[in-house]
Amino acid sequence: MTTRIDGRKLAEQIRLKVAEDVAGAAGTSGRVPGLATILVGDDPASAVYVAAKRRAIREVGMRDFHRALALQATQKEVADVIDELAADPEVTGILLQLPLPAHLDAHQLIDRIPVTKDVDGLTTASAGLLARGEHGLRPCTPLGVIELLDAEGIPLMGAHVAVVGWGELVGRPLAQLLLRRGATVTVAHEFTTDLAAVTLPADIVVVAAGVRGLIGPEHIKPGATVIDVGIHRTDAGLTGDVRSDELEGIAGCITPVPGGVGPMTIAMLVLNTLRASEWIGTAA
Repeated sequence: MTTRIDGRKLAEQIRLKVAEDVAGAAGTSGRVPGLATILVGDDPASAVYVAAKRRAIREVGMRDFHRALALQATQKEVADVIDELAADPEVTGILLQLPLPAHLDAHQLIDRIPVTKDVDGLTTASAGLLARGEHGLRPCTPLGVIELLDAEGIPLMGAHVAVVGWGELVGRPLAQLLLRRGATVTVAHEFTTDLAAVTLPADIVVVAAGVRGLIGPEHIKPGATVIDVGIHRTDAGLTGDVRSDELEGIAGCITPVPGGVGPMTIAMLVLNTLRASEWIGTAA
């Protein structure tokens, strides 16, 4: 039988623990973490994601600072908002919702976020800290994947892991996190000529390619763990990068879509906001 990994259950446990820590810190020091979300434009999917993040922040007792900017906002206008939030001691975390409108330079804007408030772990400084294995805030989805694997008791030390996808949000940082845990990591991507040759030997396959139904039985060895990061909206509902129904009885464990990695991403954002508050408090 293939085990379905319940990301919702683990995410709820993490959020409850964060809520306890927030309440405890507020009672002793009076300091309450606060997340500032910045939404530029009126993209419906981005609005839904930001609303879910803001709701999660409020539910654990943190402060919710939100800035909504017009689609026509200039680079300077967005930069000024980031700078204002960076200087605000009540704001302990800043999240610039991606993707941005095409006329804005996302990399330049993200790099204006102080490394201590970079709860998405996407600044150049945060990437450098990750590469060197130094203390810092890590990208939320890769963190969520590691937490899921640990919760299921799936060993990483010595495991062969195939990461399908080389993006800045998931694939690259996840590969580095896995290497730090002693895994042997192979990264595949859109130019990989024989994908099955990379994934079939793997004990763990993480798929974050953004290609619906990319991975099926021909890619997975019996008993392997499959983590599906992809999410696609269809008339029948949400689906992922993995043809999960076809892996029943083949994969040892698999994350469903929805209910797998998605809830963990928001849980890690909440946890990162708490960690950012503690980091700032230590540096103060």
